[in-house]
Amino acid sequence: MIKIDESRIFQIIEERKPRSVALNGAEALIPRLQDVADHVHEKFGIEAYVIGDPCWGSCDLNTHAADMLGADLLFNVGHTVAMETFGEKVVMINAYDDVSFDSVARKFAKDMQGRYKAISLVTDSQHLEEVEKAQKIFEEFGYKVIIGRGKGQLRDAQVFGCEFYPAWNVQKQVDCYVFLGQSQFHSASVAMSTEKPTFMLDPYFEEYTQINEFAQGLQKRAILSIYKAADAERIGIVIGLKEGQFAHVRALELKKEFEKLGKKVQLIALTEITGDRMQIFKGIDAFVQVACPRIATDNHFAKPMLSVPQALALIKLLKKEPIEDFLRIQHWL
Repeated sequence: MIKIDESRIFQIIEERKPRSVALNGAEALIPRLQDVADHVHEKFGIEAYVIGDPCWGSCDLNTHAADMLGADLLFNVGHTVAMETFGEKVVMINAYDDVSFDSVARKFAKDMQGRYKAISLVTDSQHLEEVEKAQKIFEEFGYKVIIGRGKGQLRDAQVFGCEFYPAWNVQKQVDCYVFLGQSQFHSASVAMSTEKPTFMLDPYFEEYTQINEFAQGLQKRAILSIYKAADAERIGIVIGLKEGQFAHVRALELKKEFEKLGKKVQLIALTEITGDRMQIFKGIDAFVQVACPRIATDNHFAKPMLSVPQALALIKLLKKEPIEDFLRIQHWL
């Protein structure tokens, strides 16, 4: 069951006395956010808006929506990061899933004894509270458990879909990674960036899966897109308009590099970068988007769509330089 830290929301409202607030979070949390909004209105008599647009993380906070609504505070729920606030308006609120990993952790630990000695536990925001418990189970079975240190927005053992310092920084010390949770999105990024055996422990079905084959599929698609884009005469560079994805300077840097290599470049700005939206633009042979790297690796587009690491690899390819290991970095932005 997901536990939202309502007490902190109430404490912040009591301290800052807003006239109205807004709440947003992952799509799966919206029904719970409706309950929280009701509780806020009942307790404080102020308006509490539930923002129903998709929210993919701390890079996608929907502050523009909160501004349009005139909300004094925006509570972003379920994207736990090392920072408690972003600016004066945004407050990050924890939401943890109290599902137990005991059974699946013991199953994996028993089955893999002898194959791996040193493991690193990683997870996403909602399962951070379960890391220490899982660590004790693996240590009972004789494993050496290494927890990578957090950096930037990431807490210890935490990974995003595009940022994975805790996994990257310990790769020389471990034999494999064990991701706590049901997210291929997060675990595949660990597998691609480290190219080490990576397993996903699903506490709901109490089963584990090695994710490397799935990750290799994503990586092959990413490589194929680079080679397809090499023949492009005109490249569209897409700037994301979400506040945490706005990389205007990076877009201009890439534009300059491609123009040096004889490519024509058009700058495009979008809030939602989807296959349907991209088909509107005429005369573009390939796209580079500087918003979120996972848009390019995880989605299908009619024409090549590259992330920043892919774009940098394409530049190398056009210069006749090797492009191996372009995803083997700790941050894909």
